[in-house]
Amino acid sequence: PYTTLFRSSKYPGGTTAAFELAAQQSALLIGAGLRVFSPIVHTHPVAVAGGFDLKDLSLWLAVDAVFMELAYGCIMLRAESWEQSLGMAHERDAFLANGRPVVYMDTDVVPTFEAIEGDA
Repeated sequence: PYTTLFRSSKYPGGTTAAFELAAQQSALLIGAGLRVFSPIVHTHPVAVAGGFDLKDLSLWLAVDAVFMELAYGCIMLRAESWEQSLGMAHERDAFLANGRPVVYMDTDVVPTFEAIEGDA
């Protein structure tokens, strides 16, 4: 199976909507047999419980870095406004710079892994 780090979107409909979308899409991937970690699914409830700023990029990139180091590649969900997300751009660039593949996913569609950016 493809071991991944999964990242959702730039919170286009608000942080709760992004969390719910990330959880739904992570469940879809897990149901398809992929081993997935989603930073938003993990950190959203932690941020709410701890009173942290959900959009503090420096905090969350530091948390994400640990999981990115362990991941084989990255699945980028092309949800609304994903291209504007500084966090997603950072993660994509980090995976590609380290020679790790990036796969793009449309909402409710398990990627086929036929066109993998950065894969040799």
